[in-house]
Amino acid sequence: MIPAVLPTYNRAPFSFERGEGSWLIEADGRRFLDLGAGIAVNALGHAHPALVAALTEQAGKLWHASNLYHIGPQERLAEALVAATFADTVFFTNSGTEACELAVKMARKYRYDRGEDRTTILTFEGSFHGRSSAGIAAAGSEKLTRGFGPLLPGFVQLPWGDHDALAEAAGRPDVGAILIEPVQGEGGIRPLPDQCLKGLRDLCDEHGLLLILDEVQCGMGRTGRLFAHEWAGIRPDIMMVAKGIGGGFPLGAVLATEAAAACMGAGTHGSTYGGNPLACAVGCTVLEIVGDPAFLAGVNRKASLLRQGLEGLVASHPDVFEAVRGRGLMLGLKCTAANTDVVQAGHAQAVLTVPAADNVVRLLPPLTITEVEIAEALARLEAAAGTLDA
Repeated sequence: MIPAVLPTYNRAPFSFERGEGSWLIEADGRRFLDLGAGIAVNALGHAHPALVAALTEQAGKLWHASNLYHIGPQERLAEALVAATFADTVFFTNSGTEACELAVKMARKYRYDRGEDRTTILTFEGSFHGRSSAGIAAAGSEKLTRGFGPLLPGFVQLPWGDHDALAEAAGRPDVGAILIEPVQGEGGIRPLPDQCLKGLRDLCDEHGLLLILDEVQCGMGRTGRLFAHEWAGIRPDIMMVAKGIGGGFPLGAVLATEAAAACMGAGTHGSTYGGNPLACAVGCTVLEIVGDPAFLAGVNRKASLLRQGLEGLVASHPDVFEAVRGRGLMLGLKCTAANTDVVQAGHAQAVLTVPAADNVVRLLPPLTITEVEIAEALARLEAAAGTLDA
């Protein structure tokens, strides 16, 4: 008999009643150190006082009014994002996969308005752009697409890191855009080197292509900059954002330049709940905190501490771990043992991590994790690895 909740997840045997900072707590009081943060969603940890206050204050005023009208928190958040980034304009969604849908629509409408038949978008193997029709077609992996055909056409997947294949494909007359994650998340925590991202921007400029960045997982301070592409000093045309921007409240966005977005006039897109007052009140507070240079400096300091400890784990447990990957507090342990075994061994030590492709375990702790908690996390991972040593 099918459960009341559609069983599309293989769930761990835990049910958390509340959260405090970097900790999740079951009804019996057992505390788990959360190094997954809802898969990079709880950027400021659980029940952050400033987010609780922002949500509570807005909840007493207005929940929903429809995008038929001006929404104050939405406009304030859009203005703050425009001021902090490359973008000239923002459309708010409820999730990353909704942001993907709009990014694809925008890229194609841009070409339509110019009278160009350049609807193909280049993407990369190992990518993840959500589970909507456009998202799974863009990623193209059999794991995501099997049984859901016919797929939305117009995507070509290229091997990750194959510069020759990319250069050849970018010159095709039907290609109009490139979509890429600066750091692949689901694909196994694979950062794109800064020089490659710069080269990608140059390639797009050479062929007149739109550069679309998916920063749903790697954005909002996760890598130690507000957005990961800032490390390379480049500017995309369109960017997808979600997860951390809402700090745990459903919120996503598409950021774009005026040149890329001018094609999207009234009636070309919409969202019932996108940019609602509750989400945007929280988002304003998240951006205010995460966008502070002192906060980002703290992320980089803690990231160095965590990475140093993880390198020690790799050296001490070669039968369990092979290498450390990633940037900032978006780190991955490439495993020698099965990554699912590592995750489960962590459960026994009350530490939560997230599996990814390529036999990697993801560590995506709250950006607010303390140095004491990092030391505790490393001790628990050490104990977990000890149970798996050959």
